[in-house]
Amino acid sequence: MSSFIVEGGHRLCGEISPKGAKNEALEVICATVLTDEKVTISNLPRILDVTNLINLLAEMGVKVNYIDESTCEFQADAIDINYIQTPEYRKKAASLRGSVMILGPLVARFGQAVLPKPGGDKIGRRRLDTHFFGLQKLGARFEYATEVGLYRISAPEGLHGDYMLLDEASITGTANIVMAAVLAEGATTIYNAACEPYIQQLCKMLCRMGAEIDGIGSNLLTIHGKKHLGGTQHRLLPDMIEVGSFIGMAAMTGSNLLLKNVGVKDLGLMPEIFERIGIHLQIEGDDIRIDQKEIYEIENFIDGSTLTIADAPWPGLSPDLISIFLVVCTQARGSVLIHQKMFESRLFFVDKLLDMGARIILCDPHRAVVIGSGHFNCLRATDMVSPDIRAGIAMLIAAMGAKGTSKIQNIGQIDRGYENIDLRLNRLGAKIIRIDD
Repeated sequence: MSSFIVEGGHRLCGEISPKGAKNEALEVICATVLTDEKVTISNLPRILDVTNLINLLAEMGVKVNYIDESTCEFQADAIDINYIQTPEYRKKAASLRGSVMILGPLVARFGQAVLPKPGGDKIGRRRLDTHFFGLQKLGARFEYATEVGLYRISAPEGLHGDYMLLDEASITGTANIVMAAVLAEGATTIYNAACEPYIQQLCKMLCRMGAEIDGIGSNLLTIHGKKHLGGTQHRLLPDMIEVGSFIGMAAMTGSNLLLKNVGVKDLGLMPEIFERIGIHLQIEGDDIRIDQKEIYEIENFIDGSTLTIADAPWPGLSPDLISIFLVVCTQARGSVLIHQKMFESRLFFVDKLLDMGARIILCDPHRAVVIGSGHFNCLRATDMVSPDIRAGIAMLIAAMGAKGTSKIQNIGQIDRGYENIDLRLNRLGAKIIRIDD
């Protein structure tokens, strides 16, 4: 189990650019299965989740050619559909949450798919009902083999367009249904669809491949199915979660930092909420500058009540950013209620922040009150174990702003979402040592 040794209290200085968006990468890589023509994707992050998904497709028969370290060419013209029945496929797909988005493309193009219970972050219940409901509305049949924990999906008569109202605006669920619908016969209408920038990117890529999708950017999508899609080229947006992570690091360490090429128009409410906890962001074109301050002041609501920071569907705050805001608020002046609505286990890393001296009241699995200290380096170093990607990066942010030297174990979780994060931060002045066990 690899670890980070983090010497806290060092301010960062310089500039850094976010890598390509992990969540978008997982969606569009799966979309390459929809055509037998070449699809080139650039600005890919070299992180474990992306690499593992690419390797899974390669073993399925997709031709994979790295043009450079962040650009990859895919051609799914010789897929061995029988591979999805093998134990090797089940084992690798089960270890990767993103594998669920192969369902739509496989069923749409080959009429069958297999899904073991997918892995990913242990952050609470992550149901797949929206995926299954949508594919069933398109005509797919589901069987669940209890003895092996395996879903078998088939569409022997092909998929057919339909109207559906999703029970939740699931991002991966929307992606799966859209990818299936583009090859279905007739029109599909999806109401309460997710409309995050990464879903918009997926839809735009599919349109360049020959799909016809109306309502991109809204929660009402209409897809007119086609019999065949062609190749295309696609570039990923910057990862907004990396952007939020770097803002949090700058704030936690009282640093001057310039974030380059962040995709400002695709950040939703994130910059505004950072401003509300006292972090001033200078927007310079597509860059963001965070200047050093003596302390951050948390605003109250207009009526004087305590500020609440909660996740919400786009353009609200991404649930992946909640852990970052919680950590940063520990040393701002004032109090804030953090409300993580989606996942019931995502705030459980708070116990480690309590060990570091943070003043936090965990009200229930979804809510925590943070009482900020009002000064930098208010936390003390400790040993921690990263339970998931976002808690892991929050622990790293806390360690960077703490007094003393902390150890973070199980950093493979952080590597799943952040490319060479230790090397990139050390170039800015951080003191992080990686120990590979």
